Amino acid sequence: MKLSQRKRLDILNAAETLFFQQGFEHTSMDQVASVAGVSKRTVYNHFENKDVLFQAILVFMFEKVRKDNAVLFNSDKPVNEQLTQIAEQEVALLTSKAFLKVAKVAFMQMLQQPDLAKSLANNSMGCMQDLVTFLEQATLAQKLQVEDAEFAAKQFVYQLKSLIFYPLLYGVEQQDSKANTEIIRQTVKMFLARYQV
Repeated sequence: MKLSQRKRLDILNAAETLFFQQGFEHTSMDQVASVAGVSKRTVYNHFENKDVLFQAILVFMFEKVRKDNAVLFNSDKPVNEQLTQIAEQEVALLTSKAFLKVAKVAFMQMLQQPDLAKSLANNSMGCMQDLVTFLEQATLAQKLQVEDAEFAAKQFVYQLKSLIFYPLLYGVEQQDSKANTEIIRQTVKMFLARYQV
């Protein structure tokens, strides 16, 4: 790893910690530089302002906690098994401590910055990065009949988010792997009822 890449990583790790500990508003670029062990100029060379740094942290966090490889469409495997694997990866991401930590900071920030919410909505994160392509390929193979792959992908992911992620984020429910398994099963079943050929 090059020195500049190492410094960028140190900045991201420092900022993630500070934003979670004291909030976005109460964290300065000076503090980020100090915790990262770099100069303030180095921080600005990598990130032009705190908003850009925050968005970079969100992308960095997704990359860090998403350990599994993308599920690529395989016409020889049952579609329900492949969708279940995709859902399991997404739920692992949505329920990970690292994701929830940054998501709580992001949620508070989005309430104050509508532009941040729009920017995040326009970025494909989690399984959305690959699910659209998966659905398009499954449709070409005549395993699914999906007219709008992006919309269908959102239906799939938002079902998981609404039933698993948001209750955890708001603190109204505790992690329950048995319940999550059933939600995944029902999500795949409902999705296939709509889109399977």
